[in-house]
Amino acid sequence: MPAIARSNGDSTPQKRRLRSDAAAAQESPISTTVNWKSPRRCITASPNSPSNGTERDSSENPKKSPVKKLSDRFISKPKWNPRDAEQMRAVKEALHVSTAPSTVVCREEEQKRVLEFCKAGVEQEKAGSLYVCGCPGTGKSLSMEKVKQLLVDWAKEAGHQQPDMLSINCTSLTKAPDIFSKILSKAQPRKKVNGSTTSALQHLQSFYSQKPQSSGMKMMLIIADELDYLITKDRAVLHDLFMLTTFPFSRCILIGIANAIDLADRFLPRLQSLNCKPIVVTFRAYYRDQILKILQERLMALPYAVFQLQALELCARKVAAASGDMRKALCVCRSAIEVLEAELRESGCNFNSSTVEKSFFEQQIPTVPDILKKQEIDVVRLDHMAVALSKTYKSPIVDTILSLPQHQQIALCSAVKLFRGGKKDATVGELNKSYMDICKTSLIPPVGSLELSSICRVLNDQGLLKLGQSREDKSRRVTLRVDEADIAFALQGIRFFRNCLQ
Repeated sequence: MPAIARSNGDSTPQKRRLRSDAAAAQESPISTTVNWKSPRRCITASPNSPSNGTERDSSENPKKSPVKKLSDRFISKPKWNPRDAEQMRAVKEALHVSTAPSTVVCREEEQKRVLEFCKAGVEQEKAGSLYVCGCPGTGKSLSMEKVKQLLVDWAKEAGHQQPDMLSINCTSLTKAPDIFSKILSKAQPRKKVNGSTTSALQHLQSFYSQKPQSSGMKMMLIIADELDYLITKDRAVLHDLFMLTTFPFSRCILIGIANAIDLADRFLPRLQSLNCKPIVVTFRAYYRDQILKILQERLMALPYAVFQLQALELCARKVAAASGDMRKALCVCRSAIEVLEAELRESGCNFNSSTVEKSFFEQQIPTVPDILKKQEIDVVRLDHMAVALSKTYKSPIVDTILSLPQHQQIALCSAVKLFRGGKKDATVGELNKSYMDICKTSLIPPVGSLELSSICRVLNDQGLLKLGQSREDKSRRVTLRVDEADIAFALQGIRFFRNCLQ
């Protein structure tokens, strides 16, 4: 016991030295002979695990070290001065959605898959299509910009001809068929079209059906973002776009980006029959540690600390539980800074009015709580973040959802699950099937179809669902009137609903 109580003969009391001596105690012979551990701490243990605790920890460190190293560097920075207008501008800019970070983290695997697909197309001079899907705010568009840079760098190093690049945001198109005019102007800049978009498509089809006259023709990488804007009633534009990659002399490497996971299955069934269904790469919603790491990476570019680490952890935890949308996390952080700004303005006003009445002695010798308050007001604290999260997610809608009876809440969860993947509406009959599935899985006695129709009418009256008109109740169209994130945020505290929505 004396050996444990003292450290290298230091006379520092034991109570103040235990945490700093944890590493030394772990390496000592005494610590390695203690084999008992809590079962909950030994989940990863196996018969082949090394008995030495130090060796086991070193095998686990690679997973934890990136976030831990970032956190250590994050804490060690000097605090910022929120009263400095230039610093405030730099912080808000770093956290703005439109600011592209220097490195795109937590999407390395997805980027690698897309990059390998593009490399194969350039190397083999082979056309092909790939579909990138995932929820909003999961880094799809940002990752594709990174892939473009990596592809150009790789082509230079490998000595391949650099492909032509064409990035199109489909929301900017006046009409869906205009996309073919943009592709034609890139593929054949000198080609003049008589203004007809049908003619542009015909030119492209003819162009990729004939063997090129020159052998040095470049491949072309087409990145079409917000692809669901090309969905027309007959789906012809979307189908013709992907079909461009199937022509015998096509030079197109097409990457389509959208939120709907099953867009290719629902809108391009003929492509599968022609064996040219696009490869699908799915971007999953960010989880807590990923959101925290991305926020820290953005803030590491600044030479000062802006947030308490606990405040960022709270933001990451809440956003991950609600939606996993990184854009939402950035907005919450900016909102927390605005809360701090408001507090500074208020404290400045109070300070100016009170200092007139204070004596010189009182001004020169501040109390300890005053000093602590002054230090802590220089960073975004946990309470600032809590207020920002409340502003972002707390709303009358959330209160309404929390006050609903259980089966009405289950009906809402059923609608959320039904509409995931890009589906915008469904019939009451389809909603009833989704509702029955949840009840059956959870062993909850369901209500009848007539009562569910009544529930839908109640939710329609409360502004949570929109119920269409039809002669039969089961044929009425149902759509969500509220954001899925609001429903998830309202019900995340109840384990049953949290499991339903995962």
